[in-house]
Amino acid sequence: MKINATGGSFLDIYLVLDIIEKVLVVYLFVAIVLRILPQAHGDRAIIDCLLLVSEGAAAFLILTRRPTRNASLRVYDWTVTAIGTLFPLLVSPTTTEPLAPLWLCGMVMCLGFILQISAKLVLRRSFGLVPANRGVKIGGPYRLVRHPMYAGYLMTHVSFFLANPSLLNFAIYATALAAQCLRLLAEERLLKEDPAYTTFMATTRYRLVPFVF
Repeated sequence: MKINATGGSFLDIYLVLDIIEKVLVVYLFVAIVLRILPQAHGDRAIIDCLLLVSEGAAAFLILTRRPTRNASLRVYDWTVTAIGTLFPLLVSPTTTEPLAPLWLCGMVMCLGFILQISAKLVLRRSFGLVPANRGVKIGGPYRLVRHPMYAGYLMTHVSFFLANPSLLNFAIYATALAAQCLRLLAEERLLKEDPAYTTFMATTRYRLVPFVF
């Protein structure tokens, strides 16, 4: 199912969706800060704070990105984007025993954060949530995988879960990962219309995890 854009009308669907997206991101970011920050103490505080910094960087870039009229209007694309983006904001710190040494969780989370930031610096104002062609970017970490930002999110999410294990956190992240995979496939469906992206796909083989996917 696809939403119809009303060109030239007072109610511009692209503008409306952009405003909704930004308001929702601000609301959910404030919510996760209020939920996690009061519980960020002890040995796991650095991991909790790194998660907030990562989400804050994404929120900032969404709020300052340039507008586009080439974003997908498919309900399916918006659904997988919402699940992949919003579900990770529902996790919570736990008091259970970590599944891995906290130093290892912190190191992997830092590497994931660096990967995210490097990808975001390449994108800058071209960053967005819903699939859209805001310009093909192929430098920096995009030489490693086609979606380095999602790869960085995966690293930070795995690290947070290992440091804060619970069935709920596992279910949230597993659902978000499935949605992210569908989301990046939706992005590539749109981007493949650009010859520059088809060339990029030929030179950078893997989407998310080298030698796996």
